[in-house]
Amino acid sequence: MCHKTTSTMTRAIAPIGFTQQSFENFLAARSEPGWLTELRRAAWEVFEKTPMPDRGQEEWRRTDIRGFRLERFGLPEMPKADRSPPASVLTQGVELAGQSVTLNSHPWRATLQRPWADQGVLFGSLDRLVASHGDLLRPHLARAVDPYYDKFAALNAACWTGGTLLYVPRGVTIDRPLHILRSMTSGGVDFGRTLVVLEEGAEATLLAETAGTDPEAAGLHCGAVELLVGPGARLRYIDLQNWGTGTWHFAHHKALVDRDASLQWTIGALGSRLAKVNQHVALVGEGADAQVNGVMFTEGKQHLSYHTLQHHEKPHCHSDLLYKGALQDKSRLVWRGMIRVEPQAQQTNAYQRNDNLLLTEHVRVDSIPGLEIEADDVKCSHAATIGRVDDEQIFYAQTRGFTRKEATRMIVSGFFQQVFDRIALESAREALGDAIGRRVREYGGVES
Repeated sequence: MCHKTTSTMTRAIAPIGFTQQSFENFLAARSEPGWLTELRRAAWEVFEKTPMPDRGQEEWRRTDIRGFRLERFGLPEMPKADRSPPASVLTQGVELAGQSVTLNSHPWRATLQRPWADQGVLFGSLDRLVASHGDLLRPHLARAVDPYYDKFAALNAACWTGGTLLYVPRGVTIDRPLHILRSMTSGGVDFGRTLVVLEEGAEATLLAETAGTDPEAAGLHCGAVELLVGPGARLRYIDLQNWGTGTWHFAHHKALVDRDASLQWTIGALGSRLAKVNQHVALVGEGADAQVNGVMFTEGKQHLSYHTLQHHEKPHCHSDLLYKGALQDKSRLVWRGMIRVEPQAQQTNAYQRNDNLLLTEHVRVDSIPGLEIEADDVKCSHAATIGRVDDEQIFYAQTRGFTRKEATRMIVSGFFQQVFDRIALESAREALGDAIGRRVREYGGVES
C-alpha cells in the first residue's frame, strides 16, 4: 500500500517578470507560516539590491552569462493540463520506497510506502509539508545554503516552489531508494528546493534527477539543495542533471555532515545550455566522512561550471572527491575545487582529483584545484589531469572488430569506470553509463 499526497497551487501564477507586484501575487497565492513569508521577503530585498554576477568576479571569470536575460523569465506558471513529466532515467527496474515528481516547479505527485510513513518519515512536497509541519522544519530550512550568497541564491530563497522534503526520524533506516524527478516543459521555469534531513542514526538513499520534456528544451532553473546529515547518519545521494540543452541552470548545493556521519554524494552533469553550480560539503562534526563523485559530459556548445568545496571544520574528518569530465564538439568544462581546513580541524584527511578527456579539437577545460590549510596536522592533496583519446587505442579496438564509434564509447566508458565503481546502486551505475554512451559520437581524432 502507498501513502499518497498531491498538492496544487490555489491559482496559477502569471509569468509577468520578477517585479514587486509579481512577487506579491506569488505570496498571496500561497498558504504558508508567517515566519516563512518573512524569510522570503528578506531574500527578495537582497535579490533586488544584488547585481547580476559578471566576469569581474573571480568565481565567474570563466563563465560568461552576458547572453542570459533574466527579464525574459517569470515566476513559475502552472503547467498545461495536457503536459506530463518525462520518463525517469535512474529508476528503471528499481523498487522505490517513494517518489516525488514536479513539473514546471509545481507538485505533480508524491508517494511514500506506508511502512516508512508509519515510522514518521516525511517525503514529498516541501510546499505542503512546510505548511503542516512548520515547527519541525523551521530550524532546518536555509540552514545550509546561504540565502544571500548571490543574486541566484536570493531569488531561490524568495521564490522557491515545487520543493521536495525528505525527513527521516532518529534511528529509522529506509532500505529502498526514494526518487525525485524535477521536470520542465520548453520555455518553463523551475525554482525547486530540496531539503533532506536525516536525524541521528538514520539512513536513506535518494535518487534525484532533472529533465526537460524535450531534449532541447529551453528554460530557467534556479535551485537549491540542502543535505543535513545528523550524527551517525548515512546518506547516499545521486543527482543527475539532465535538463534540455537550451536550459540555463544555476544552483547552490550544500551538505552539513555531523559527528561520525557519512555522505556519499554522486552527481551526473549532462544537460543544460549553461550550468553554474556550487557544490559544498561541510564536515561540521568530529569523525564525519564524505565521498563526492562527479561525472560530466558536454557536447555542442554547452558550458558547465562546477565549483566544489570540501570544508573541514572539525578534527578527525575525511573527505574524498573524484570528478571526471569528457568533452566533444565545441563544449567547455570548468571545475574549480577547494579543500579548506580550519585551524581546529586537526587530523584531517582530504583528497580531490579531477580528470578530463578531450574527444574533439575545439573543446576547452579549466581544471583548478586548490588548498587552504590552517591546521598543522593534516593529510591533504589534490591532482588534475587533461588528456586526449589515444588514436592507438581506437585503432587497436577496430582491429578487434569494433567500429570507430563503438571504440570511442568503450574508451569513454572505461574512463568513467572509476567513478561508476564507487556507486553502490547497480541500476544507477548503468543508467549514468547508458546516458553518457548515447551522447558519444564517432571520434575523428584531435589535431596536434
